[in-house]
Amino acid sequence: EVVFVEQRPSPRGVSQYPWSGRKGFYFHYWALFDGHAGSGAAVMASERLHLHICEQLRDLVEILQDPSPPPICLPHDTRAGSAEPNQVSSTEDHGEVPNDAVPRFHLEKAVSHESLVIGAIENAFKHMDDQIERERASQHLPGGCCALAAIYLMGKFYVANAGDSRAIIIRNGEIIPMSREFTPETERQRLQFLALLRPELLGKEFTHLEFPRRIQPKELGKKMLYRDQNMNGWAYKKIEEDDLKFPLIFGEGKKARMMATIGVTRGLGDHDLKVFSSNIHIKPFLSCFPEVRVYDLTQYEHCPDDVLVLGTDGLWDVTNDKEVAGVVMEVLMSYEPNDPCRYTMVAQELVVRSRGVLKERGWRLANDKLGSGDDISVFVIPLGGPGNYT
Repeated sequence: EVVFVEQRPSPRGVSQYPWSGRKGFYFHYWALFDGHAGSGAAVMASERLHLHICEQLRDLVEILQDPSPPPICLPHDTRAGSAEPNQVSSTEDHGEVPNDAVPRFHLEKAVSHESLVIGAIENAFKHMDDQIERERASQHLPGGCCALAAIYLMGKFYVANAGDSRAIIIRNGEIIPMSREFTPETERQRLQFLALLRPELLGKEFTHLEFPRRIQPKELGKKMLYRDQNMNGWAYKKIEEDDLKFPLIFGEGKKARMMATIGVTRGLGDHDLKVFSSNIHIKPFLSCFPEVRVYDLTQYEHCPDDVLVLGTDGLWDVTNDKEVAGVVMEVLMSYEPNDPCRYTMVAQELVVRSRGVLKERGWRLANDKLGSGDDISVFVIPLGGPGNYT
């Protein structure tokens, strides 16, 4: 999508920045929504997330176009209905601090325009998740989805990831990670800490501690390896009755599961997801907030072979970053730099190679290993060259 962000009308009809002639700006948007337990959440997010991002950016149009640091406190908004415009003091109006307050409030944290955009994207994901929750019954929105979005705005790429999809930049043969996966393993300590603080969420069926394997009743009283929310390493503890419960996080790699149910810990939806044959809700442990990484295109001179690759986990399960970069360079070299279809052909080749070829023993890759059995979706986005990003 190419989305126009229109400046929201000032509550008083007067611009804070009267010199600014522009009334908005555009951002370019790509996103992948990998659904599970039904397509409803993924379909709705694919239709609405960019609109939520646009809405969150509307209040920032003038601020982002002003080179000076963002104001810490905005003038009073009469839409709140708490005061008439003529009742707002001049101190509030101009953001000034009373003299007697200076000693207490003289320290101010510097906030960048970039961090405002990140905050807008984070809030947009939350509003998207709230909308899915509100409308899941009337709109028939079963399940949930991982969400990976790339927003190009004012010379920078903002890559937001909530789930186990992945984004990398390939620049002059170098691989630059633009996301990380959120799984029961990578978020173990956050999940364990929440379970420790709110044990009622475990429904007396799970323990927040992690063990290398299930504990047998006959092992009560023995010492076994474990780790809790504060530990990266392992230690021994005496096995107690409570340790016989199923671990909050069990398994490793792609087989790791939280509450024996789900393999991702961030995403949208899943409001009705419960542990099998129980009334234990899993949503309290899931986060809809993405991690947002920023890449400034203006800091480098990019060539036609520099690209941003977005892919669902079906790609990365069987193809690592280095192999993806190899395919990218191999396919791009077989096309002229000004051929616009070259990037589509790279994406197609990545999907085909990760799926493999159907043989007697199933789908197989070129090295005879199993191909991806998952859905595979890929974007390959050029960062420079003919038809440059400017």
